[in-house]
Amino acid sequence: MDIYDTILSQYSNSPRLCTIIQSFAEAVDPEAFFNLWYDQVWNPSTATGWGLDVWGRIVGVGRVLQVTESGYIGFDEAAANGTSTAIREFNAGIWYNGQPTTTNVALTDDAYRKLIFAKAAANITDCSITSLNNILMTLFGDSGRCYVIDNQNMTMTYRFDFVPTPVQLSIIYRSGVLPQPSGVNVSYSFEE
Repeated sequence: MDIYDTILSQYSNSPRLCTIIQSFAEAVDPEAFFNLWYDQVWNPSTATGWGLDVWGRIVGVGRVLQVTESGYIGFDEAAANGTSTAIREFNAGIWYNGQPTTTNVALTDDAYRKLIFAKAAANITDCSITSLNNILMTLFGDSGRCYVIDNQNMTMTYRFDFVPTPVQLSIIYRSGVLPQPSGVNVSYSFEE
């Protein structure tokens, strides 16, 4: 980096000012700082921690998700209300009190990066089947097959040929990342 590119022409012949700037540039290497800034903040493919949090605010998705707990201990009304598929034995779950409980989960940098890229794609999508499938594959491609079904009656189905984890369910239902085309009713289908 040539320091004379940063000095206004009217001061470029001042030996004292040029000496001060030259010695500062030698003492503080700005190139290392700029490279670190680019890698940890500016480039979303390599950003970490705070840099990813900034990108999350830019695209409109948070790192912390509310994950619904399942597997209550208690009585049959827990399963009858559709809040749990399995009633657990004592010492193996949460007491059912009529309301589902939630837990806040902070995503790791790699999981959050995938969510950021999917939300960025959702922000500019044309809602075609191809672009929706690309968003699904960005988020869940390593978990199994997932795709969009156009039902040809102003409805569509997000189909998952795997059983999603509670965090994946939170991404599907609560994060707002999966787009819903205007005027189209969206449903979800999971492997049983």
